[in-house]
Amino acid sequence: MFTHEDLSRLQSQSLKLQGWIRQQTFSPQMVKTLRRFSSWELGELILKANPSTLRGRMMADPSLPAGLVEEEGRQRWYSLEEINELRRRLRIGKKTLMPPRPAGKRALRAAVANFKGGAGKSTVALHFAHAAALDGYRVLAVDFDPQATLSHAMGLTEVSEEHTVWGVMARDLIRETERLNAVPTGAESGAALPKRRLPSSLMDLGLGELRTQDFIRPTCWPTIDMIPSCANSAFVEFASAQYRHLNPEWSFYAAVSRYLDSLAPDAYDLVIFDCPPAIGYQSMNAVFAADMLYIPSGPGYWEYDSTTSFIGQLAEALGDLAAAPVVPAGTPPVKEFLDVRFLLTRFEANNDLHRAMDAAFRKVFGERVAENQIEMTRAVEQSGRFLSSIYEIDYRSMTRETWRRARASFDRAYEEFRGYALAAWEKLEESP
Repeated sequence: MFTHEDLSRLQSQSLKLQGWIRQQTFSPQMVKTLRRFSSWELGELILKANPSTLRGRMMADPSLPAGLVEEEGRQRWYSLEEINELRRRLRIGKKTLMPPRPAGKRALRAAVANFKGGAGKSTVALHFAHAAALDGYRVLAVDFDPQATLSHAMGLTEVSEEHTVWGVMARDLIRETERLNAVPTGAESGAALPKRRLPSSLMDLGLGELRTQDFIRPTCWPTIDMIPSCANSAFVEFASAQYRHLNPEWSFYAAVSRYLDSLAPDAYDLVIFDCPPAIGYQSMNAVFAADMLYIPSGPGYWEYDSTTSFIGQLAEALGDLAAAPVVPAGTPPVKEFLDVRFLLTRFEANNDLHRAMDAAFRKVFGERVAENQIEMTRAVEQSGRFLSSIYEIDYRSMTRETWRRARASFDRAYEEFRGYALAAWEKLEESP
């Protein structure tokens, strides 16, 4: 028989070995670092410029970053900071190397969500964030999942629950309660609103005084920041239910949206959410804040069935929010996404079942299904094992063809995502 005390002992045993596990997945210093990128990758895969032209332009201007030459090597290797400087300063064929961004608009927010565990949500969010950073975009990743897979893959392991999405929501509750308590009457009825009191166990944490920036952590990628998660934030579902009882007027589902609205419009280009495999307070915050919904699914029947259940329950939950009164605005929040897409993951082109399920997805969801699947390759399996994206793995650690095939799969999926994202971005209203 097992009780909570046995589970606590198992956790303690795991915590003792966390350092060793981290050494197997991150650098020996237990701090994740970003590798350099070769001049071959720089020209062909990142800047997508003719190698000869690029080499000539760089030789003509000695002030440009020169990269490093490894001992007994001939190829130059560049940090992402150096790559971004080259991107800013170089023009090839009178064209800028900077990625497109609609002027005067805030960052686009994309939620990667589904019910099914193992559907590839964290893998997709991780690779899209890294691909976007290599593309020249500034990214904010938000981990809504208490499993914290994305946070760990980004190298963030020492995280307190106060600095997760739970902290964002709790701070929002405190501030919204103070704001509502200061309102003398209800917007519609004209009657005095009841004064809501929050428990000292929450107020004494000091969350109300935290600044917006206090929730954001840098990563080893210089243009990717993150609001991380941790296992201790799992209780947010229970805490949020209690918070709603303490203040029924609190629009809990809009807490993260309000938080992101407080960021400078040009602080980031893309905000990518990794959602938990459930409909709950955290996932509802993610989808309510999102402009775009990306739904990954494996190529099996049960995964298709789970995806169908997910969109049905999400529709029901959003419908309930739309039907409920909102205080003090008094208008129902009808959530509108600028785009919704389905993405098949772990796809094997030679697998008859996978091809059949791909056809089934397209028959049911039509053009909503992304054209390019994410293929399952040995390199993809290896990247998952070491909590890294294919972009972080040095191609010299395997055959270049194996690495290129895996990268090409994610490149195609990202390029398609970027196209959808830019189209949605244009529909956003300009920032005030």
